[in-house]
Amino acid sequence: MPLPDFLVAGAPKSGTTALHAALQRHPGLYMSPVKEPKFFLTDGPPPDRGGPGDARTYREHIWRREDYEALFDGAPPGTPRGESTPFYLYDRQAHRRIHETVPRARIIAILRDPVERAHSNWTHLWSAGLEPIGDVVRACAEEERRIEAGWAHFWHYVRLGRYGEQLADLFTLFPREQVLVFRYRDLLDRPGPTLDRICAFLGVEHGLLTEVPRENVTAHPEADRRHRLLSAALRAGRLLPGRLGAALAEPVEALLQRRGKARRPLTWDQRQRLIPYFADDIELLQQVTGEDFGDWLRPRERSGGLVGARPPGQRQARNGRPSPG
Repeated sequence: MPLPDFLVAGAPKSGTTALHAALQRHPGLYMSPVKEPKFFLTDGPPPDRGGPGDARTYREHIWRREDYEALFDGAPPGTPRGESTPFYLYDRQAHRRIHETVPRARIIAILRDPVERAHSNWTHLWSAGLEPIGDVVRACAEEERRIEAGWAHFWHYVRLGRYGEQLADLFTLFPREQVLVFRYRDLLDRPGPTLDRICAFLGVEHGLLTEVPRENVTAHPEADRRHRLLSAALRAGRLLPGRLGAALAEPVEALLQRRGKARRPLTWDQRQRLIPYFADDIELLQQVTGEDFGDWLRPRERSGGLVGARPPGQRQARNGRPSPG
C-alpha cells in the first residue's frame, strides 16, 4: 500500500519545513507533495472548533485514508516515501496511530531550545494577527485555559516543547533504532553532516545534499493601534465561511507584515520566566536520550553576543560560551 516509510515528526518551528524541502531534492527519496497532511492526528474528520484560525487549519487536514495514500502514488517503486507533520511528536494518540498503521516507519525528530521554540511559535501567531496577547510570557500563562477550551496544538507553546515526555512515550512503541533525534542548531550550523546523518538513517546515498533552504524569518509587527485593528479584522474574517474568510485574510495578513520588524530576541528576564516550564522535562530528556541539554537552561548566544544580560553568578559552558541549541 502507498504509505510512508518515514516521518519527519517534529517539532513545530524547528526546521521541519526546510528539512522537507531539502529531502525533496534527494533523487533516492520521495516526499509527499503536501508537506503537512496531519493524517495521524485524528481518527476521522478534525474538530470544527478551536482557537482563532483553527477552523481554517482543520479544513487543510488530509484525514481520509484514500486521500492520504494518494499522496504517495507518484513514488517510484522501491523509493522510500516520507511526509512531514511536526505535531506527530507531540500527539500521544498520533504515536499509536502511526504504530498501528506503519509500525516499521522511521521517525525523525528535530529538537529546538524549547524557550526559543515557544517564542518563535508565539511570534508566528502574533504576526499572523491571530494571537491576541502581545507578550509571550503572558500568552504561555494562558495555555492551560486555551487547551481546556479546545484550541489546536499550535497554540500549545509550552507543551509542544516538553520533548522528554514526548520521546519517553514514543520509545514505549518504537525501538530506538527507528527514531533519529538531533538538534535544530545542527541543521542550521552543520547542514551537510546533519543531512548525511539523516540520509544514512533512511538508508539512501549520502553526500548528495549539502544545504538546507533558508527559512523565512517571521516579522514582528508593533503592538500598536493599527495592529490591534487589523488583527481584530483578521480574526473576525476567519469566522466567515469558506472563500469569503480566506479572501479577507490574505490582504489583511499582507498589511500586518508590511511594517513588521525582524523577530525580537528574548531578553534574559523573559527567558528566565519561561525556563521553569521546561526545567524538569529537560532533565527527563537527558535521561531518555543520554545527551546533555543543560545549555537550554542558560542564556542564549547569537552572533557573538548574549541575548540579554547574564544573571549574576551565571557560569558559562566549559568552552567559554553556551553551546548551540
